[in-house]
Amino acid sequence: MGIFIPNRKVKNRRFSYEPRFYDPKKDEDLKRRMRVKSRARRRRSPAGLLYFFALLVFAIYIYQALG
Repeated sequence: MGIFIPNRKVKNRRFSYEPRFYDPKKDEDLKRRMRVKSRARRRRSPAGLLYFFALLVFAIYIYQALG
């Protein structure tokens, strides 16, 4: 049976973990490539927007011609 001590804070156990096969250079390279991919994803081509509007105008034209 444990001893009850009021106002005692329970602390987390600490540990030191060192991975066996960690290569900081490889990790930094991976992070850099991920940043480059995320920047490239944000940019949108204006040609895609033009194709969308052309398709929208064509769909409205077909709708008006049939209706």
